[in-house]
Amino acid sequence: MPNGVRSAALRGALLDIVHGTLRQYGRGAAIVNALSARRAGQPLEALLWCALFALDSGRYAAYTVVDQAVRACVLIAGNGSSRYVNAVLRTYLRRKTEIDSQLESNPEARWQHPGWWIDMVCNAYPRVWREILEAGNSRPPMCLRVNLRRSTLAQYKLRLAERGMASRQLGPAALLLEAPVPVERLPGFDAGDVSIQDAGAQLAAGLLQLKDGQRVLDACAAPGGKAGHIAECAEVSLTALDVDPGRCSRIAQNMARLGLGASVVTGDAGMPQNWWDGKPYERLLVDAACSSSGIARRRPDIKWLRRPRDIVVYAEKQVGLLGALWQVLAPNGKLLYATCSVFPAENEGVIENFLARTQTARRLEPHDDAGQLLPTAEHDGFFYALLEKRA
Repeated sequence: MPNGVRSAALRGALLDIVHGTLRQYGRGAAIVNALSARRAGQPLEALLWCALFALDSGRYAAYTVVDQAVRACVLIAGNGSSRYVNAVLRTYLRRKTEIDSQLESNPEARWQHPGWWIDMVCNAYPRVWREILEAGNSRPPMCLRVNLRRSTLAQYKLRLAERGMASRQLGPAALLLEAPVPVERLPGFDAGDVSIQDAGAQLAAGLLQLKDGQRVLDACAAPGGKAGHIAECAEVSLTALDVDPGRCSRIAQNMARLGLGASVVTGDAGMPQNWWDGKPYERLLVDAACSSSGIARRRPDIKWLRRPRDIVVYAEKQVGLLGALWQVLAPNGKLLYATCSVFPAENEGVIENFLARTQTARRLEPHDDAGQLLPTAEHDGFFYALLEKRA
């Protein structure tokens, strides 16, 4: 096997284990706690969580997982802990049915989310909370955005098929791959013919109601996916803003790959006085920082790192951000508020709060695809609200 292919395969296997372990962290931690009378310390516990995921995945022989875990244990902590790791894993294999039954009564182990997160989702979505949590534990879909300036959806779908990649249409520019592939396998990616962007995220450009000649601001633009889509959809004067210089570099790189222009500006969206030139924008996208609860399957560590207080803090910042940016929006201009959250406090709660304190703002009737999108097998979870500034 060539070194490049081997390296890619190893990286893929590593990511599979790391992401899978984090998605099932609640279960792994509960099993270790149930089978161990002592705390082994973070490195060994992390090793056990990874081994338990590997065993549950069914992709590896049980004896291989146990053997490799014991070998890794020796490298991490020396020979003294190898018997402990071996005992925990073999006990789990022997008592798996019994342990699985016991874990059914442990919500964090059963649903693989923190207890407070489970409660929030249950309260907000009493009819579909199970589906939302299960989606958060699944592998994310891989969706492509075809650059319609370069080709049609049908043409690019044929290019994929010629390389053995099956896909189906989800939106005006969206193709959902039947199976994920490395980005380097996508025909024309480096040339800007296609981008990777979730189907839910692709709704933003359409909801902005773009027209040629408009002055448009993407206020929280990094890494540039939505900014690129905006530039693909209309001939606009686009400003892509982000507070982090390194992330601004990524925006510039993405726009260069697409062969599209944008003014990339480093600045804090909440402090327009430091970067705004005084000319109002007719369209404004505010893709606000949030809990990322709608994309937990892509960032599986997020749900275990977040705390309930974070949601309150995010909501306060989001309302403040809308207030700061409202001044740069032209009369009769439209602002699209977006998050990748499923928590109402960051979504409807923020919009209601902002409308209550802003007399010049009115909410437009939602598009069929607007509002709260819950994560499914086809797309992640997003929220959209379109506001108009009264003249």
